[in-house]
Amino acid sequence: MKQVYLDNAATTRVAPEVLKAMKPYFTDKYGNASSSHSKGKQAKQALEKARTTIADSIGAKPNEIVFTSGGTEANNFAIKSVAFNNKNKGNHIITTRIEHDSVLNTCKWLETKGFKVTYLGVDKKGFVNPKDLEKAITKKTILASIIHGNNEIGTIQDLKKLGAICKKHNLYFHTDACQSYTKTSLNVNKQNLDLVTLNAHKIHGPKGVGALYIRKGVNIKAWQHGGGHEKNMRSGTENIHGIVGFAKAARLGMKKKHMKHMTRLREKLISGVLKIPDVELNGPRGNKRLCNNTNFYFKRIEGEAIGGYLDLKGIASSTGSACAAHTLEPSHVLQAIGRSKAEANGSIRLSLGRYNTEEEIDYVLKMLPGIVKKLRIMSPL
Repeated sequence: MKQVYLDNAATTRVAPEVLKAMKPYFTDKYGNASSSHSKGKQAKQALEKARTTIADSIGAKPNEIVFTSGGTEANNFAIKSVAFNNKNKGNHIITTRIEHDSVLNTCKWLETKGFKVTYLGVDKKGFVNPKDLEKAITKKTILASIIHGNNEIGTIQDLKKLGAICKKHNLYFHTDACQSYTKTSLNVNKQNLDLVTLNAHKIHGPKGVGALYIRKGVNIKAWQHGGGHEKNMRSGTENIHGIVGFAKAARLGMKKKHMKHMTRLREKLISGVLKIPDVELNGPRGNKRLCNNTNFYFKRIEGEAIGGYLDLKGIASSTGSACAAHTLEPSHVLQAIGRSKAEANGSIRLSLGRYNTEEEIDYVLKMLPGIVKKLRIMSPL
């Protein structure tokens, strides 16, 4: 049976070039970067080379990059540490209703510790209104955390405009860029960013490695303590093979041909699926949508049922964020853009990667109409 993987927003296949770059650090170059002998120095050199690669990719300086275990850790580190280290300035944080759970649950936890959090709404396409951000700012606001490219509906926020507002009001601006990294423009200086969360496994790199950009001068301290690794900002023996793979994946991902390829397939998929009766696109169309993201609402049927039948045809899909797939709760992102719980449950996400082909999209567009027709005949809705 044909296999088509369209859940690249959850995780991606490791690129062969990435795997090749990582292999020596499992076997020959296995030293600890904190050791003073030759193998340790070899690992340290690889670590710093990778740090420079990641920094260069977002217009940062190498000493502003701290490696983490992934996006969730980086989001927790950024928000919690800034919150507690700036309590003398205020206790108010601004975020949005469409953030990843690692941001939302961090903010909910901070509320139990005496912090106040404002959750901004979005429009029907998932965009934050800059005026709403500015209105929400008070004298006690210390941080705004707004996702760059949404993991469910692909909406790309205007970080430059939002960042300028944060700079004007002298508050820190953090963005979760795990989905947008290498898929759209990201520059910490042009977009006035103070903290940026990145990870590897969304860009054909390995799982278990990510990074937090921390602009020099941001009042932040280590959240994880130990031996003082990462210039005392994040203790724990560095995942050298993962970090090397992360840097290689970033270098490959920055090639414009990959973005063009995914954009072309995205448009083909959207146009084809919207030919099916009573189907609507969740999120925007065009260049304000991540190049690899599609998300559709199918009237009168359950997204889980569609996903199950697609799986029987060898097509991997998702009904939302993989991090929340174990729950039966409808997507908070889809509800934030105005979908009812029933409509949210009738939606599926099909997310692309650089290895998807036009032939695979043709196969999906051939299989999907029949699945939808069959389910609607069976549906009591």
